[in-house]
Amino acid sequence: MIVIGILGDIGSGKSYVASQFGYPVFNADAEVAKIYRNSKTCFKKLKKKLPNYIKSFPINKNELTNSILSNGKNIAKISKIVHPLVRQKMNSFLKKNKKKRVIVLDVPLLLENKIKIKNMILVFVDSKKSDILIRLNKRRGLNRKILKKLKEIQLPLDYKRRKSHFIIKNYYTKKYVRKNVKTILKNILQ
Repeated sequence: MIVIGILGDIGSGKSYVASQFGYPVFNADAEVAKIYRNSKTCFKKLKKKLPNYIKSFPINKNELTNSILSNGKNIAKISKIVHPLVRQKMNSFLKKNKKKRVIVLDVPLLLENKIKIKNMILVFVDSKKSDILIRLNKRRGLNRKILKKLKEIQLPLDYKRRKSHFIIKNYYTKKYVRKNVKTILKNILQ
């Protein structure tokens, strides 16, 4: 099984690029949303750590946002609870798809969370700042202050770019991105 890890800035189009490979994709953001919607265990742990903010189940993202805005250290408390649950989901995904030829990991903090999979191929999604801003402005409920806090916990983009085996420039057309994905697959499946 070949594991492809997708790297890039927030709003660079990582999820779109991941979907273009045509193989099973583990989307960490989607899993976090499911955890917030369905995990009472997660809710209880967050409520215990952040009792002044976490009030209702399913977990309300506004409550999480308010906790982070009031104290930047709360992002670490949230991560400490949520990341192990996401990692469990990812491990289940890997196990379920172990017979697949290729799988794709769309995990925003892949390197930051020290997710190491033997021979993982890293693909960096490069995108223009102007395109990123357009994409981010389309996201419902995006809070600029939260975005800044998230960027603070990320490794530098130059570091991610250097660590990557391939770079996809996501500032041309969808056809261009698909062509680049095909080229990468051709290179790794030889």
